[in-house]
Amino acid sequence: MIEQLSSDSQDKLIVFGAKQIRRLWVDDQWYFSIVDIVAALTDSDAPSKYWTAMKRREEKASGFQLSTICRQLKLTSADGKSYKTEAVNTEAAFRIIQSIPSPKAEPFKRWLAQVGYERVQEIENPELAQQRMRQLFKAKGYPDDWIEKRVRGIAVRDELTDEWQKRGIAEQKDFAILTSEISKATFGVTPADYKKLKGLKRENLRDHMTDLELIFTMLGEAATTEIARNKDAQGFTENHLAARDGGTVAGDARRQLEIKSGKKVVTANNYLIDKPKPKLPSKSEKVEQHYLIESEHKLT
Repeated sequence: MIEQLSSDSQDKLIVFGAKQIRRLWVDDQWYFSIVDIVAALTDSDAPSKYWTAMKRREEKASGFQLSTICRQLKLTSADGKSYKTEAVNTEAAFRIIQSIPSPKAEPFKRWLAQVGYERVQEIENPELAQQRMRQLFKAKGYPDDWIEKRVRGIAVRDELTDEWQKRGIAEQKDFAILTSEISKATFGVTPADYKKLKGLKRENLRDHMTDLELIFTMLGEAATTEIARNKDAQGFTENHLAARDGGTVAGDARRQLEIKSGKKVVTANNYLIDKPKPKLPSKSEKVEQHYLIESEHKLT
């Protein structure tokens, strides 16, 4: 049986067994963190040291330098910052797995093949990615109406980030600054302050938003996309102004709703505390969901 995976389209984290594997889509293929692969296959407490020793051992035994099939890519670490990390594509990962004595090697190979195959499927039919996303949220206990808004919000976000890239935004920090500007204009708080309000740490903020919070997030980002296009915003400064204007559209709508309803939209509610209790799964459902493990990460 191939171990099932959970994933996040923005944070590029997937799970093999109980181990998180960082990955990045580069040049039309996935690249995986080598130290994460080592950790998954060996359960080593020091996968970086294991990898270093493994490279020396392989070069001494065969004369082959494993580093020659790796790429240095910036991946997000446990502290939330991005560092250059050795990563490999699927073909190179198979080569490295051959050098690791582990009973998990064969299941891991099948798992890698599944990951690559599913990505190809999603490129050919984007609706499959949304279907898998819905299944993951459903397994976590979210209601269907919330899932539809969350999935739609991801599509709106992707459209915005694609537009930013076309308009000269390339640095990750610039994406974060523009996102923060929309949030401040929409809700009066930055994403970082929003997470503190909800008592979140590394969890994905949007996975803990209410229906209304998701709706106004979508409005702010959709308005920003529309304004950037209509004004042909180019570069950081012009897109920063568009982000502020787009967020203001959503912020004005939020305040009007709060006046009419007498209730604040921004809340401290989060899914960790307020999630519904799911019904107990049947034995067959337990088997099917055994390997579907939550992978929570920041979605900018």
